[in-house]
Amino acid sequence: MTHLKEGDKAPAFSGVDQNGNPVSLDDFKGKKLILYFYPKDSTPGCTKEACNLRDNYELLKEKGFEILGVSPDSAKRHQNFINKHKLPFPLLVDEDLETIKAYGVWGEKKFMGRKFMGVLRTTFVIDENGTIEKVITKVKVGNHAQQILKELGM
Repeated sequence: MTHLKEGDKAPAFSGVDQNGNPVSLDDFKGKKLILYFYPKDSTPGCTKEACNLRDNYELLKEKGFEILGVSPDSAKRHQNFINKHKLPFPLLVDEDLETIKAYGVWGEKKFMGRKFMGVLRTTFVIDENGTIEKVITKVKVGNHAQQILKELGM
């Protein structure tokens, strides 16, 4: 479970996206950012979540949001995921888990009675000044864009 809460300064991060382009929190200064962490490209829940954000991308852009997804997948896996589902937003490569751990979303998970370490699906809405406006830990993958807007009272 993340240690970060609403009102905290968002941890700085830097890395590369699916194309090898540098991406950092500083790139989003003056913009609202939906920073969403998910376990793995091309899995059912992660695909539903990404496609819901894709389908509502224009609405979220109209509301002033940028979107950045983060998972431990490689640039190649991210590129395949983006191409297959026509995602209009970048995905940050975090194979070393640096950003994932900075945001406190690496932890113990359970699946079919088995315990393992992995990414805890979490979304952070970060305001124009780099402050966390909202933390969503119970993500509704098939309705995530609507969930974000509702939690922000939009």
